[in-house]
Amino acid sequence: MNGKHKFYLLLVIFQVVLIFLVIFTSNGIVSFVSAQDETAFDFYDSDTTIALAIGVALSVGLSVLGSAWAMKTVGTAAISALSEREEAFFKAFLVVALCEALAVYGLIVGILLWTKIPSFAG
Repeated sequence: MNGKHKFYLLLVIFQVVLIFLVIFTSNGIVSFVSAQDETAFDFYDSDTTIALAIGVALSVGLSVLGSAWAMKTVGTAAISALSEREEAFFKAFLVVALCEALAVYGLIVGILLWTKIPSFAG
Protein backbone atom coordinates (compact mmCIF):
# COMPACT_ATOMS: atom_id res chain seq x y z
CA MET A 1 0.00 0.00 0.00
CA ASN A 2 1.60 3.25 -1.10
CA GLY A 3 1.38 6.62 0.63
CA LYS A 4 -1.57 7.85 -1.42
CA HIS A 5 -3.74 4.86 -0.48
CA LYS A 6 -2.74 5.18 3.17
CA PHE A 7 -3.72 8.85 3.12
CA TYR A 8 -7.13 8.12 1.60
CA LEU A 9 -7.71 5.29 4.04
CA LEU A 10 -6.91 7.59 6.96
CA LEU A 11 -9.32 10.20 5.58
CA VAL A 12 -12.12 7.63 5.38
CA ILE A 13 -11.42 6.36 8.90
CA PHE A 14 -11.36 9.93 10.21
CA GLN A 15 -14.71 10.70 8.55
CA VAL A 16 -16.31 7.56 10.01
CA VAL A 17 -14.99 8.43 13.47
CA LEU A 18 -16.41 11.94 13.16
CA ILE A 19 -19.82 10.60 12.14
CA PHE A 20 -19.90 8.20 15.09
CA LEU A 21 -18.84 10.98 17.45
CA VAL A 22 -21.64 13.21 16.23
CA ILE A 23 -24.21 10.43 16.57
CA PHE A 24 -23.17 9.30 20.01
CA THR A 25 -22.42 12.77 21.35
CA SER A 26 -25.75 14.33 20.41
CA ASN A 27 -27.75 11.25 21.37
CA GLY A 28 -25.67 10.53 24.47
CA ILE A 29 -25.88 14.03 25.92
CA VAL A 30 -29.59 14.35 25.20
CA SER A 31 -30.25 10.90 26.69
CA PHE A 32 -28.20 11.70 29.79
CA VAL A 33 -30.05 14.95 30.43
CA SER A 34 -33.44 13.51 29.49
CA ALA A 35 -33.06 10.82 32.15
CA GLN A 36 -33.82 13.55 34.69
CA ASP A 37 -37.20 14.44 33.14
CA GLU A 38 -38.72 11.91 30.76
CA THR A 39 -41.43 14.12 29.26
CA ALA A 40 -39.48 17.32 28.52
CA PHE A 41 -36.93 15.84 26.15
CA ASP A 42 -38.96 13.57 23.89
CA PHE A 43 -38.63 15.89 20.90
CA TYR A 44 -34.94 16.56 21.47
CA ASP A 45 -34.08 12.86 21.58
CA SER A 46 -35.56 12.21 18.15
CA ASP A 47 -34.24 10.87 14.89
CA THR A 48 -34.49 14.39 13.47
CA THR A 49 -31.73 15.57 15.79
CA ILE A 50 -29.48 12.72 14.74
CA ALA A 51 -30.21 13.23 11.04
CA LEU A 52 -29.46 16.95 11.27
CA ALA A 53 -26.21 16.28 13.13
CA ILE A 54 -25.12 13.76 10.50
CA GLY A 55 -26.08 16.23 7.78
CA VAL A 56 -23.89 18.88 9.37
CA ALA A 57 -20.93 16.52 9.60
CA LEU A 58 -21.34 15.34 6.02
CA SER A 59 -21.84 18.79 4.51
CA VAL A 60 -18.74 20.21 6.14
CA GLY A 61 -16.57 17.10 5.77
CA LEU A 62 -17.39 16.26 2.17
CA SER A 63 -17.23 19.85 0.96
CA VAL A 64 -13.77 20.25 2.50
CA LEU A 65 -12.61 16.98 0.95
CA GLY A 66 -13.98 18.04 -2.45
CA SER A 67 -12.35 21.42 -2.12
CA ALA A 68 -9.02 19.85 -1.21
CA TRP A 69 -9.17 17.49 -4.16
CA ALA A 70 -10.07 20.30 -6.56
CA MET A 71 -7.36 22.55 -5.13
CA LYS A 72 -4.77 19.80 -5.52
CA THR A 73 -5.67 19.35 -9.16
CA VAL A 74 -6.14 23.00 -10.03
CA GLY A 75 -3.20 24.19 -7.93
CA THR A 76 -0.82 21.89 -9.73
CA ALA A 77 -2.05 23.11 -13.10
CA ALA A 78 -1.92 26.75 -11.96
CA ILE A 79 1.68 26.47 -10.81
CA SER A 80 2.75 24.86 -14.07
CA ALA A 81 0.87 27.54 -16.05
CA LEU A 82 2.53 30.29 -14.02
CA SER A 83 5.94 28.83 -14.67
CA GLU A 84 5.32 29.14 -18.41
CA ARG A 85 3.43 32.46 -18.49
CA GLU A 86 3.42 34.92 -15.61
CA GLU A 87 0.50 36.81 -17.16
CA ALA A 88 -1.84 33.97 -16.19
CA PHE A 89 -1.57 34.81 -12.48
CA PHE A 90 -5.06 36.30 -12.15
CA LYS A 91 -6.75 33.39 -13.92
CA ALA A 92 -4.88 30.86 -11.80
CA PHE A 93 -5.66 32.77 -8.62
CA LEU A 94 -9.33 33.01 -9.54
CA VAL A 95 -9.68 29.28 -10.15
CA VAL A 96 -7.92 28.40 -6.89
CA ALA A 97 -10.15 30.87 -5.02
CA LEU A 98 -13.24 29.20 -6.49
CA CYS A 99 -12.00 25.86 -5.17
CA GLU A 100 -11.65 27.41 -1.72
CA ALA A 101 -15.17 28.84 -1.97
CA LEU A 102 -16.50 25.29 -2.23
CA ALA A 103 -15.38 24.60 1.35
CA VAL A 104 -16.94 27.87 2.52
CA TYR A 105 -20.28 26.92 0.92
CA GLY A 106 -20.23 23.59 2.75
CA LEU A 107 -19.50 25.38 6.01
CA ILE A 108 -22.42 27.76 5.42
CA VAL A 109 -24.78 24.84 4.74
CA GLY A 110 -23.47 23.12 7.88
CA ILE A 111 -24.13 26.21 9.99
CA LEU A 112 -27.63 26.57 8.54
CA LEU A 113 -28.39 22.93 9.35
CA TRP A 114 -26.85 23.29 12.80
CA THR A 115 -29.22 26.14 13.69
CA LYS A 116 -32.17 23.81 12.92
CA ILE A 117 -31.11 21.26 15.56
CA PRO A 118 -33.60 21.60 18.42
CA SER A 119 -32.25 22.77 21.75
CA PHE A 120 -33.92 22.86 25.12
CA ALA A 121 -34.57 26.45 26.20
CA GLY A 122 -35.73 25.71 29.70
